[in-house]
Amino acid sequence: MKKELKDTIIAELGQKLKEYPHFYLVDVTGLNAEKTSDFRRQCFKSEIKMVVVKNTLLHKAMEESEIDFSEFYGSLKGSTAVLFAHTANVPAKLLKEYTKEGIPALKAAYAEEGFFGANQLEELVAIKSKNEVIADIVALLQSPAKNVVSALQSGANTIHGVLKTLGERPE
Repeated sequence: MKKELKDTIIAELGQKLKEYPHFYLVDVTGLNAEKTSDFRRQCFKSEIKMVVVKNTLLHKAMEESEIDFSEFYGSLKGSTAVLFAHTANVPAKLLKEYTKEGIPALKAAYAEEGFFGANQLEELVAIKSKNEVIADIVALLQSPAKNVVSALQSGANTIHGVLKTLGERPE
């Protein structure tokens, strides 16, 4: 491979590391052509960008990044695919579905500005996206207001019922 081509690939990988806030390093060694194609289709449907990379080129792209990715350097062995995503838990859910056979296997992940190891797939699946956390907070904030409104409405019905009963009662 010519140096110019390597430099271009390193620059493209560096751009993807900046563009996507979350990425997963995955070992795809045991996938045959048919399963790899199917996995790529599933990634595309889930809005995940899958790129098979040479470990040395990814290592250089990580070194040139503004973020310290040195924790990943030990994971860059064997056949590596990188799954880039805008939502942290989407690749984890896809991997969990696929790894019933043990392939592809998670090597490491960078999600929500944190580093995760190969044995932390369940934690990655449980990560909530920013929008999910905001929705939970909004629901919690609305809950007391809904309770007050509900109590006022039921109280109004009770008072109305008492007044109606008293008004209909013969004196």
